[in-house]
Amino acid sequence: MNEQQHGVLVLHKPAGMTSHDCVAKIRRIYQTKKVGHTGTLDPDVTGVLPICINNATRIVEYLQELPKAYEVVMRIGSTTTTEDASGEVVETAKVDAASITRERVEEAMKEMLGVIEQTPPMYSAIKVNGQRLYDLAREGITIERKAREVTIYELQLHHIESNAEYVDVSFYCLCSKGTYMRTLCVDLGQKLGYPAHMAKLVRVKSGPFTMQHAHTFEELEASMNKEQGSKSIEQLVIPIGEALSYLPRYEITADRAKAVLNGLETGLPGCQVEEGKLICLYSNGQLLGIHKVYKSHRGLYAKPEKVFRT
Repeated sequence: MNEQQHGVLVLHKPAGMTSHDCVAKIRRIYQTKKVGHTGTLDPDVTGVLPICINNATRIVEYLQELPKAYEVVMRIGSTTTTEDASGEVVETAKVDAASITRERVEEAMKEMLGVIEQTPPMYSAIKVNGQRLYDLAREGITIERKAREVTIYELQLHHIESNAEYVDVSFYCLCSKGTYMRTLCVDLGQKLGYPAHMAKLVRVKSGPFTMQHAHTFEELEASMNKEQGSKSIEQLVIPIGEALSYLPRYEITADRAKAVLNGLETGLPGCQVEEGKLICLYSNGQLLGIHKVYKSHRGLYAKPEKVFRT
């Protein structure tokens, strides 16, 4: 890879790899050290994992704050130690399949919309007193975790499938970062009166990136080997400006470009962006930086958060 190649590579993460494993493999494929992902996925989870390369690692903090969307399968009838299919079963119950109707499930989902509190599962990467919760959990230690607020923007029920031993409920979820789908499944199960866990999870959206943007490791390796019919690395990597296209764009005059690149504040005449919001400043089509909008008696102005000099 050209060391001047900067941007976001959207990986279709396979099962069986941690997000850290994926970053390490992309470092090897493209022989570059500056690589970072924008939101951890558990090893069994597949789907959209945006990977920032070279200078794009500077926008990881912005991309990882954005909402995520998932296709989820909740299995009603048992709970596990990990709240997903990888754990040991700790509770089971015979499910009256006739009671799991679309109306009941959709009513339970309505109660979960908006800002809710979640208690992170013990098998999670959160640190408490310097220790990862999953390390404590593997030692059989359970500690008290603080509930935290997350936002569920959208829940769409797809279908319900009954089995002799369990009922599977498939649904779509759009949520804020840090939302545990495993815990959401457990909580939804409780509202329906049964133990439940997450049987399957696919992330289908992360910020502005969807499965349509995602590429497999096989595609990435084919591009590096320049195999016939494969896309070039330039076609696979999304430029920084395009990755930030969800932010408002403001064009400044050419005579202010140097000052902005030197980290100075600049006025925003005619700008309609609200105070406190982020904005991308451009000049002659070049992304100069990510700025925050402030207001003074003279009007709106921009303070730099990140400047892109190259």
